[in-house]
Amino acid sequence: MSPKENFPIIRPFNPLDKQNLGESIAEALLASSVQSLPPAPFIGAGVYALYYTGGFGAYKALSEMNQNSRFRCPIYVGKAVPAGTRKGGVSLEVEHGQALYKRLAEHAESLKAALNLELSDFSCRFLVVDDIWIPLAESMLIERFKPVWNRVLDGFGNHDPGSGRHSGKMPPWDCLHPGREWAVKLRPCAFTKEQLEERVTSYLVQILNQLRSI
Repeated sequence: MSPKENFPIIRPFNPLDKQNLGESIAEALLASSVQSLPPAPFIGAGVYALYYTGGFGAYKALSEMNQNSRFRCPIYVGKAVPAGTRKGGVSLEVEHGQALYKRLAEHAESLKAALNLELSDFSCRFLVVDDIWIPLAESMLIERFKPVWNRVLDGFGNHDPGSGRHSGKMPPWDCLHPGREWAVKLRPCAFTKEQLEERVTSYLVQILNQLRSI
């Protein structure tokens, strides 16, 4: 046996590794201040996390984790990219505009429309990020926190499909939180409200137990 075989192999830290880059962006977001939704207008694109502190029954456990300004578990994570990025035109010359602020403002409107949610029960963190890192940052945050509106209750971030394009089914989010006018025009949801509440409650019990141990 050679002397070298007695030593463990330690993988050198690479700050440019995709995993490390994503984690550094996620940590920067979590270090940012929590603000009301929507925040004051600003310029930039990037990532964000929404937090819930209200009394909707299915979210009770999640809301408790965010009480007393702890904000430990987002209910939703998302991104806002510059318009040019959607066309494959990522470059230093892409104009960010108010992409991130406008996305947060859109979410505020969806929450105001919901009949069983209160906008005042939501807060947000956001981080302006260079275009190329935005999708990676969003993926890392979703993987880390597994937010219920990203993983179980689909549809919160959806837009009105437009006139003549309402043949799809109502998203689960709109079934559990009715109020958006365009969602009523869609075909019935594949699940009942009771089924969705059960799925959400069961999921949060599992995920929040994991987060408490971190």
